[in-house]
Amino acid sequence: MRRFLPILTLLLPNIAAAAPNPTPAEIVAHAPDAAWADVPPDRLLVMTLADGAQVTIELAPQFAPVHTGNIVRQARAHGWDGGAIVRVQDNYVVQWTTRDGKAKPPAGFVAHPPAEYDRARQDIAIRPLGFPDPYAPSSGFWSGWPIAAEGDRVWLPHCYGMVGAGRDMPPDTGDGQELYAVNSEAPRQLDRNLAVVGRVLTGMEHFGALPRGTAALGFYASKDQNVAIRNISLAADLPRASQPHLQVMRTDSPTFTEYLNARANRTDPFFVRPANGVALCNVPVPVRPKP
Repeated sequence: MRRFLPILTLLLPNIAAAAPNPTPAEIVAHAPDAAWADVPPDRLLVMTLADGAQVTIELAPQFAPVHTGNIVRQARAHGWDGGAIVRVQDNYVVQWTTRDGKAKPPAGFVAHPPAEYDRARQDIAIRPLGFPDPYAPSSGFWSGWPIAAEGDRVWLPHCYGMVGAGRDMPPDTGDGQELYAVNSEAPRQLDRNLAVVGRVLTGMEHFGALPRGTAALGFYASKDQNVAIRNISLAADLPRASQPHLQVMRTDSPTFTEYLNARANRTDPFFVRPANGVALCNVPVPVRPKP
């Protein structure tokens, strides 16, 4: 028995010195430049509230081309200037409208868009989540976006920070003049029932700090409670010095695979027991300012 002690003595320091698995935050912090993709400025909205707070929103024309086209036209026609946040429903959504709720539609505006609630899968190669999704037969990531799928149809899920187009009862599909951002536990029951047009990249903390509406469905009870929007502009239309330059992690990169596995296995030392699984909306795609 004694003859094995020297071997164990040699091994123990190496075991003690073994580096722990990196946490998701450490993986993001040390991600190489090749793991990041630029957000095109012609797909990036910059919302400025009356107090100067800014929220940036990446649009998703790959999934809702007509709705996002309307939104871009509104931004370029200054239809959002003087608009307002009119609804903050706790654990659900923050909703805003164009000026007076219905700005005069600009040229090319489509009054009745199709129901862009999902789209054909076609050339979308999903990087699988690897774990069951109760709201879709399969789910994962593509081109930096969370994706859910069924057969030959794919869609953007209602995860925290996702942005959709408000609408009335069917067959209305919304026209992009009223938008909402999810500020809650993912209300995935909304998937494939409204057009998801993008996602908040920065500034969700400003939405989270807003007073909750006290009228039905979280609307503000009077107009003087509305939160004024100074303007919403396309980043590409701003002076270059004022443009935000953001990047999202490439979901086809080895770094994202490492990040996804760390989220599923809870490599942060805070956790006592790993979950060995993760929901689609619990893997937010990392965002950073472009170095």
